[in-house]
Amino acid sequence: MTSLADRQAELVAALTSGAPVPAGFDPRLVEIARIALLRKRGGEVARQWPALAGSFGPTWLREWAAWAATRPTRGSLRDGWDLARELRDHGTLGEAAGRELAAREKLLSYDGTSAPRPRRARQLLDRWRRS
Repeated sequence: MTSLADRQAELVAALTSGAPVPAGFDPRLVEIARIALLRKRGGEVARQWPALAGSFGPTWLREWAAWAATRPTRGSLRDGWDLARELRDHGTLGEAAGRELAAREKLLSYDGTSAPRPRRARQLLDRWRRS
């Protein structure tokens, strides 16, 4: 028998990263909750990254959900940053979203794994002078 903590972890994985629904849970209800959580995450990312979300227009939540469905949340700032970088790397990031990403990258340092942190003032000043 698995522990309650193990079962909870399995359920969270099913809800947030596309893992299989654990035994004993109604797959239909888990799917409804999973979709609601994806929409909530999409709204939170849109508040952090308005130009990114706006670049998708009315398809934002659908596109966001398709991208995020198998990615556990890392917070709305990081989730949006990861999506923006992926789109940039594929050449599909819109112009306004590209400016939004560039502005974030001037202010914050984000290595893709740890939490973003403010850039040191000297680095910021040097980058500003070069731009």
